[in-house]
Formats: sequence, C-alpha cells, structure tokens
Amino acid sequence: MGIYVFSARLLFEQLCLDATKNESAHDFGHNIIPSMIESHRVFAFPFHDENRKRDSYWRDAGTLDAYYEANMDLISVDPLLNMYDRYWPIRSRPSIEPPPKFVFAEPGEHARRGSAIDSLVCTGSILSGGQVYRSLIGGNVRVNSYTTIEDSIVFDNVDVGRHCQIRRAIIDKNVHIPPGTKIGFDRDEDIARGYTISDNGITVIAKADMS
Repeated sequence: MGIYVFSARLLFEQLCLDATKNESAHDFGHNIIPSMIESHRVFAFPFHDENRKRDSYWRDAGTLDAYYEANMDLISVDPLLNMYDRYWPIRSRPSIEPPPKFVFAEPGEHARRGSAIDSLVCTGSILSGGQVYRSLIGGNVRVNSYTTIEDSIVFDNVDVGRHCQIRRAIIDKNVHIPPGTKIGFDRDEDIARGYTISDNGITVIAKADMS
C-alpha cells in the first residue's frame, strides 16, 4: 500500500479542485498527485523491504480478484510475504483470544471432523466438525459439523451452519450462513441471491446479503 502525508487544508483544496474537472477519473494516484507535481513540492521515498526473501513483495489489491489472490499468497508453503519472520515483525493491535480449536474426529470420507489443511485459522475460532481447505479463517469464526470450506476467505465473527458447502468465496464479518447453504457452485444461483461475483468467479457475501 502507499502511505501519503498531506496537510488537511491542502488535501481538501486538491480534492475540491479535482472534483471540478470533468476529464478526471478522480483517482488519487493517477490524477490528484500527478497534477500537484507541477505546482507543489512533492517528495517520494522508496520503501525498503526487510522481508528476507529473494524478491521484494508487491501486489496491488485494488480489485476483488487481486485482494483474493493476495490472501491466497499467504497460505502457500513458502510465501513471498513471510509473516513468520521474527526479524520483520508485524506492528498491529494484538487480539487477546483463546487459540483456535478443532474438535471431532470421526472416520470416513464424509465424517464429522474438525480440520484445516493448507490454511490459516485465527484465534478464537472453532472448527466444530467442519473441514477447511486452502482458506483463511478470521477470528471468532465457527464452522459447524459436516461443512466444507475451500479456497475461501472468511472474515471475523462468521457462523457457518451445518452441511454447508463453500468454495472460492469471500465472506464478510458477522455473517450467519444457514445450514445446508451452497456458495460458489452455481453462478446463476449466487447472482439470484444478490451476491457479487468477481471477474474471476469469486463469490462475495457482504454483511447485508445474509444474516
């Protein structure tokens, strides 16, 4: 991401000026900042990536599909953006929650089993007989029995009912998914429910779509 520093008055003036230009796309990086270079002192500072990898990591997450891919980067075996590098700490507000829990381990292909494979599961979450594959599960999420989640991003405080099937989806926080729901299998059905479908076929469930 880019970090910009302005005085409040200058930024307000430039936004108002750009709003009067019909030919402008009103984009911060393409219109507002370039227009200021000719009339103001504008400075840029290169970012030094201290993440100890072969290459520096950069991804523009300005679209749903780019955001999805940026999250999927994190679950690879050796991600280029390494959150586990202790010499490159993440500065953020810590969440004091219990560790994630995985319960029930019945045998069989369609068994009641709480598990997560090639995934990240945040604190406070419980996989209560549900299975997660290649996904990111936020904090305080509950995945109930006989449910499968694949290739998806699930935000905080989501409750997924029993016998759900979810794949290639982004689910916003505080969403309750009723038992037996299928998401990401039938594009026309997902559109009929009012869900957003990205260009690459990712189904997005907003807070207002399901509760």
